[in-house]
Amino acid sequence: MNRPFRLATAALTVSAALLLTACGSDDKSSADEKIAGAEQGGGDEKSTSPSGPAERAADRPKIELPSDLTYEFEWTRTGDKNKDAVLADREQAIQAVDLAIADKAPAHKALRFYYEGDAAANAQKYVQEYVKADARTTGAYRYYKATVTADGGKAGLTYCEDQSKVYDKYLKKNKVDKGPATKNSYVLYAAQLSRNEAGVWVTTKLTATRGSDTCQP
Repeated sequence: MNRPFRLATAALTVSAALLLTACGSDDKSSADEKIAGAEQGGGDEKSTSPSGPAERAADRPKIELPSDLTYEFEWTRTGDKNKDAVLADREQAIQAVDLAIADKAPAHKALRFYYEGDAAANAQKYVQEYVKADARTTGAYRYYKATVTADGGKAGLTYCEDQSKVYDKYLKKNKVDKGPATKNSYVLYAAQLSRNEAGVWVTTKLTATRGSDTCQP
């Protein structure tokens, strides 16, 4: 969730993968409330499950994002059922953050469904920054260079995110804060996931390295 947030410099830690870009003041988020149900994967809105091996009986929240926000996942499926399920569920988790931002809902059911533990609490803080600023994300994300491991009910995933065409949109002024792409527009992520009782791979920890050489074009 190390996204191109230009409203202020975040006080959130790198270990939580929630550093906001340092393009403003040192204003800190005052949010300290954790997502209700952050320690459990739940969801009460039914929708069609993601395609591929991740299809399960779990009732998944519907991910419907603004039309000006798109995602390209250049993640080759491995052929391994568990690994491909990890990739599919992480895709949903990534989009769930922007859905929560667009809906101005830091405790959105989609976040509660795909995030647990530290990752859930920090995702909420991240979303709260956008809500406070009356802003959301717009543009086109690209994800690539994914490496996934899965052993039983635990999994690890590293991948790159291209933020060069993603911007902050201030809703009140209907203004998009565009800036040139830099080395820091490319971010390397490392996620830890666990498979919950519903069979969903939920993200429990997330770390990031902004400007990683691994992700440069």
